[in-house]
Amino acid sequence: MTKFEAFILGMIQGLTEFLPISSTGHLYLGRRLFGLDEAGLFLDTMLHIGTLIAVFVIYKEELLYMIRKPLSKLTFLLVIGTIPAVVVGLLLKDYFEEISKTGVTIGWEFLITAVFLWVADGVKNGYKRMEDITYTDAFVIGIFQAAAIFPAISRSGLTIVGGLIRKLDRETSAYFSFLLSIPAIAGAIVLQSFDLLEGRVEQISASSLFAGTVSSALFGYIAVRWMIRYLQKHSLKLFAAYVWILGLLVLTFQITGRF
Repeated sequence: MTKFEAFILGMIQGLTEFLPISSTGHLYLGRRLFGLDEAGLFLDTMLHIGTLIAVFVIYKEELLYMIRKPLSKLTFLLVIGTIPAVVVGLLLKDYFEEISKTGVTIGWEFLITAVFLWVADGVKNGYKRMEDITYTDAFVIGIFQAAAIFPAISRSGLTIVGGLIRKLDRETSAYFSFLLSIPAIAGAIVLQSFDLLEGRVEQISASSLFAGTVSSALFGYIAVRWMIRYLQKHSLKLFAAYVWILGLLVLTFQITGRF
C-alpha cells in the first residue's frame, strides 16, 4: 500500500465516521477502488485511532470533566448509551466481521441508512439540550447505535436519528452522537488490538501508517466541526439522497457482476 492510498483511506475514514453516510461501507468501496482485498487490520486500527484523536481534541473539556467527576451524569449517559452496542458487538462480532469482508449486503444497508435519514429529517425539531437528556434517551440512542453494527449503516447517522426521535434539537443530536462515538471507537480499537496481539498483523510501512492516521485525524476533526454547524440550519435529506444513489449503484454493480 502506498502512502497516497493510505492517506485517501484515512480521509475516507475521517469524513465518513462523522458524516451520516457510513465509514465502514465507504472504506470497503475505497479498498475496492485501489484493488485491495483488505486495508489491513493494523492500518484499520490506526485509522480508528486517528478519528479518536479528532474527537479527543474537540471534546477535551468534556473528557477532562468526566475524569474529574467520573460519577457525573454525562459519564453515565455515555455508559448507558454504549451498552447496547457492546452487547450486540460481543454476541455477533464474528458474523459482522465476515459480512464486512464480503460486502454482500452494503448496497441494501446504504438504502436503509437513506430511509432513516429521510424520515428523521421530517421530525419536528426537538427542544432538548444536553442538560435535558435523560438516561432513557441515551439508551434509545444506544439501540440505534447498536443497529449500525451492519457495515454500511451509518453509526453517526442512526445516532443522530435516534436523538431527533427523542426530541433532542438538531445541534444537540449531532453533539451527543459524536460524544458517544468516543467509547464506540475506543471499543473497536480494543477489540482490534486483541487480534493484533494474536499475530494477525500485515506488512505495511511506517510512513503509510502515519499518512493514514494523520489524514483520519485531520478530516475527522473537520467533519465533526462542520457537521454540528451544518445541522443547525440544513437538512439531512442531502445525505439521504447521496447514500440512496450510492446504494442503488452498488446493487446495480453487484447484480451485473461488476462488483
